[in-house]
Amino acid sequence: MYFEDLDLSYNILDALYDMRFEECTPIQEQCIPHILEGRDILGIAQTGTGKTAAYLLPILSLLDDGGYAPGTYGSTHRNADFERNVINCVIMSPTRELAQQIDQAAQGFSYYLDDISGVPVYGGNDGNRYDQELKAMRSGADILIATPGRLISHLQMGNLDLSHCSFFVLDEADRMLDMGFSEDIKLIAKELPETCQTIMFSATMPDKIEDLAKTLLNDHIEVKIAVSKPAEKIKQSAYVCYEPQKLNIIEHLFKQDGIDRVIVFSGKKTKVKDITTKLKRMNVNCGAMHSDLSQAERDEIMLRFKSGNINVLVATDIVARGIDIDDITTVINYDVPHDAEDYVHRIGRTARAQRDGSAITLVSEDEIYLFKLIEKFLGHEVTKAPLPAGCKEGPDYAAGGKPARNNGRTGGRGRHANNRQKKHSNRKQGNGKKSNGKPQDAKRVSTALPDNKKKQASAKTQKRHEQHK
Repeated sequence: MYFEDLDLSYNILDALYDMRFEECTPIQEQCIPHILEGRDILGIAQTGTGKTAAYLLPILSLLDDGGYAPGTYGSTHRNADFERNVINCVIMSPTRELAQQIDQAAQGFSYYLDDISGVPVYGGNDGNRYDQELKAMRSGADILIATPGRLISHLQMGNLDLSHCSFFVLDEADRMLDMGFSEDIKLIAKELPETCQTIMFSATMPDKIEDLAKTLLNDHIEVKIAVSKPAEKIKQSAYVCYEPQKLNIIEHLFKQDGIDRVIVFSGKKTKVKDITTKLKRMNVNCGAMHSDLSQAERDEIMLRFKSGNINVLVATDIVARGIDIDDITTVINYDVPHDAEDYVHRIGRTARAQRDGSAITLVSEDEIYLFKLIEKFLGHEVTKAPLPAGCKEGPDYAAGGKPARNNGRTGGRGRHANNRQKKHSNRKQGNGKKSNGKPQDAKRVSTALPDNKKKQASAKTQKRHEQHK
């Protein structure tokens, strides 16, 4: 389906045309019409399927139109017309980085919406940033993109009035629950009016997501997009080793020619620090990303990595979801993710924008069971690479972790394998209604036309619309 076939406002379609977005992804095709009608949505879709645009586009379109179209579910069950100078939409994000990217996407999609304002709200900033948030909220920013903790702080201090909010979005709801934000989300939801339209997106569907959906959603539509396999262009391999051998394997990998633009993932920040120290001793141009850093430090590291000032990013899963950098050539999993979805999220950072990429996983004895579950999901075994020279023989993979030889180096801490796989008829007159190009996730938003070309763009889209008719 094409975006022009949806009941989006002309201003939104103009922005999509500028960004060369034409065809909807499956999650966008299935969610956008229901959101435009005013229905609550529970969307199950992994990162990279276009879910950010799936909720941003219809919400921005409805805000542009001023309300729900007559005859829709929203016009009869909700506040049909939206107020100005109030908080109209709250989008919750589990991390600051994702909140920043949602904000960037919203800015791109709303390029022609002069009356729509938005502000990202998250912790780790200085006083000036806090003052900016406070000013925006008091003046009635249309869209707040916030992390739960920061939003709760503003609510407790009386800085925020959500009584007129029309949209409540939970992006990566499963991740927020994993991070312990369940009660915060419920507290925020209590501040919303009963007529608020609620939209939830999750990469997985555990029982706790179903329970949250029952609490927050009313008469909702469920849209489920199957978890896709990793891109075929990703060359996957694994080293089966003992835990103490992993740093030696990392050293071996970075001594090879051609390894550049790399993300090394680990589930623990202590390991991230150890890996970074090891690489710096090898004179590898790298930086670390973990929760002990201030927001300014995290922003600086990410900016340097995106710009190419550093070539290797060592990170916890804080950047596994939502980071869109096209030139990553290699992803290294220092440890095995606890479920297949997280594995897909991690290695999906490479082989983007039609490029090739490789994903290397270091599998300790205690992680063999987890990795076998991932292979079962993939439908094939991942190639096992021989250990570098100087490393003793690793565990027996086929035996499920039983050492091939009793070398006294079992490694790890006996960690249990915990598999968690458990239109508005009075629409404002716009310009053209065309878009051109292929959509990616909303995080791909980066450019729009300069101000002196706005009128030219509108004229072009109007001409294309007349030709299409």
